[in-house]
Amino acid sequence: MTALEIQIIETIVLGIVVIGVKLITQKSVNRFLNRFDFDLKRKRITQRIINLFLTIFVIIILAGIWNIKRDELIVFFTSVITVLGIAFFAQWSILSNITSSLILFFNHPLKIGQNVRVLDKEFDIEGQLIDISFFFMYIRDQEGNVITIPTSVVLQKTIVSKGKARRYKTED
Repeated sequence: MTALEIQIIETIVLGIVVIGVKLITQKSVNRFLNRFDFDLKRKRITQRIINLFLTIFVIIILAGIWNIKRDELIVFFTSVITVLGIAFFAQWSILSNITSSLILFFNHPLKIGQNVRVLDKEFDIEGQLIDISFFFMYIRDQEGNVITIPTSVVLQKTIVSKGKARRYKTED
């Protein structure tokens, strides 16, 4: 078998593994989000984030399969891991906001349309929760203004939800 044939086989195996992982994660995420009664928009955003990380993983593995020298690959991996580590811990970074959005999606009992108050030392923000995106939480105040707050900041603040709180389903 030639080196080219081995690379093609490895690429096909990677494709099959990625499809399997994608199907398993989709079912797991859907089951989890259904269990806690999340809406369709949150399911789609969560799947997009998972697909983004899966795509990055595939690109890195393909770079290894298609003859990037091992020394260069190790330098590349350590550089990527270092940058990701710094980005995840940086308070205002894009990756920090995406990570905060995921945490809010999965672990915070907020629902779109619910009245919330974000407690802050200088200025409390109160209004109806309109949307939570990858980067921002949108709140409409009493005067009709839309207030945009980065999700990484929201995660660090105390949030008071008014109205119907989500009930977590428990297994008996």
